[in-house]
Amino acid sequence: MKNFFISKSRRLRSTPFTSRIEKQGVKNYTVYNHMLLPTTFSTAEEEYLHLKKDVQIWDVSVQREIEISGADAHELVQLMTCRDLSNSKTGNCYYAPIVDINGGMINDPLIYKLKDDLWRICIADSDVLLFAKGIAAGKNLRVNIFEANIDTLAVQGPKSFKLMEEVFGSDITNLKFFKYDFFTFRGKKYLISRSGYSKQGGYEIHIENAKNGQDLYDHFFEIGNKYNLKPGAPNHPERIEGGLLSYGNDMLISDNPFECGFEKYVNLDSNIEFLGKESLKKIRDDGIKRKLMGVKIDTENLDLNNIDILNNDNRVIGELRSAAYSPYFKKVVGIAMMKMEYCKIKENFKMKIINKSVNGEICNLPIT
Repeated sequence: MKNFFISKSRRLRSTPFTSRIEKQGVKNYTVYNHMLLPTTFSTAEEEYLHLKKDVQIWDVSVQREIEISGADAHELVQLMTCRDLSNSKTGNCYYAPIVDINGGMINDPLIYKLKDDLWRICIADSDVLLFAKGIAAGKNLRVNIFEANIDTLAVQGPKSFKLMEEVFGSDITNLKFFKYDFFTFRGKKYLISRSGYSKQGGYEIHIENAKNGQDLYDHFFEIGNKYNLKPGAPNHPERIEGGLLSYGNDMLISDNPFECGFEKYVNLDSNIEFLGKESLKKIRDDGIKRKLMGVKIDTENLDLNNIDILNNDNRVIGELRSAAYSPYFKKVVGIAMMKMEYCKIKENFKMKIINKSVNGEICNLPIT
């Protein structure tokens, strides 16, 4: 896939850390939520190996946060997701599929409950803000909805725990996965969650003041040499191996949460009301026809998606959604939407890429 330069404009937002990242040698960007997301500083393979043994800081300010407050905030958030939030607690992060009236995937965010009447939805690349406003208007709900001015730094990798302990104190090591709390650095308070878009462990720091965030970023790199700290970005092969899905790549509004492997978050038998509940009941009762699966492909050079996957009779049995070369498996790994009858471990397939044919096999997610 050919790369092109991005022309910056007022419609393409930078972040409080963009100037620092460019001085650190960022090579490529992509765009999420009309905002710059760094993708590489060296090579995907070098950054993959470094992430698995050391620690990186990612500017993931593209993860915008939709803040919903008011008397009907809980009702609105529940209407948006098929996950039952009736027993949700402050201090928890909830991975929650957001679906439309047809049961199609709108997004797969983390939802933070700050109070009964105050929630934040941390989104990937989709129009959740407009979706929430539309439901609120249609239901005449008493809520305020806006994009919060919050930028996020992710600290990821096995050495993230020691680095964060040095900066924020020993209490942060007690923070459990998908929990959040407030921690202080130089008198400034930060909401920090035990989360992140990698399987190597780490934290996400939610920053409400740009100047404070820049000071924090600089401090990390002032003390980071002992941890071999480097700037980084969500790593394509690492997240594919880990089964971490990407909205807009692995799943679209034409896919439902059953197909995406989110069945444990589809609470159809509870008393909650949410958009698409009847549609998802029908999808469940009619039987799931497709499912996202992992794939291993016998080639070292493939960074494409939307490629048909074929059986031995050259019939289309699936579609490759994401792919990248894995330094661990020494071949390409990917995520594919497969017809249900072919979702068998070690099921063989083939793909036609330009003028050649390559073979592969189906595997579970995460890929092991």
